[in-house]
This record gives sequence, C-alpha cells and structure tokens, in this order.
Amino acid sequence: MKRVYPNKDFCIGCHICELACLTAHSKSKDLILAYTVERGQNGVASSKHVHEGGATCVALSCRHCDEPSCVAACISGALQKDPESGRTIYDREKCVGCWSCLMACPFGAIARHPLEQKIVKCDLCFDRPGGPACVAACPNKALKQEER
Repeated sequence: MKRVYPNKDFCIGCHICELACLTAHSKSKDLILAYTVERGQNGVASSKHVHEGGATCVALSCRHCDEPSCVAACISGALQKDPESGRTIYDREKCVGCWSCLMACPFGAIARHPLEQKIVKCDLCFDRPGGPACVAACPNKALKQEER
C-alpha cells in the first residue's frame, strides 16, 4: 500500500501541505473560501500538521500503520483497518470523542476537530484524482507517496 512519508531534510515549514489538505477537504475546493469561511464556520480542518523545532520542520499525518494502535485504542469502532486498501478508515458518525486514538498514535498524527468532539485524520485523499493533495502541493518534494 502506498503511504505518505515526510522528509524533514527537505521540509522548509511553509505549511502549504496544510493548506492543500484543508482545501481538498472543503466543500468549495477553493483555498480562500476554505481558509477564510469554511475553516471557521464549518470546522474544515487539515489532517496534515507541520511541526517545527529549531531549524527542523516535518509534516506529519496518519501513516496508515499495518497494525494501528489507534484502531486498538478506539472504544467505539470509529477507526478500522480496511483489509482491501490498507487504509486506516475513520467513521466520524461512530466517534464518541474519547481521544483514546489521539493518545495511542505514536506519530501524533491524529488531532482534535476544532469545533466538534471528533477527530481529524488523514484519509489519503482517497476520492481525489491524482492522490493526496499535500504531496501534490509540496514545493520541495518533502512529502512522497510510495510503497515501503
């Protein structure tokens, strides 16, 4: 299964991946509307988060682990491993906002939704032609979607 991997040696902390993710998951698919309107009113959020520490930056998101600890920690069944695609799938309707998955993820790749008692996690832009928006938008190729 292809996953998105960050390369901290090429990340410059521009946060363009976050904006691409936000836009891809918005209703409008327009950067300005997604950022200025939908983010505040509808709680559209990026599942990609750039972490900066000194001169080092890295963009993190769900790794869709082979044996995800978030799935094991999920008390409601909102997180499941899809045996066909290999993706770790999130069903927001089942989520009870207990944050167990957030604490269990070894990569810190799951975040709280900004407006609801839910989580935000990468879905690999499964319905987007061309793959993940973050990978396509990264100007330095610090994000790659590949098999490992």
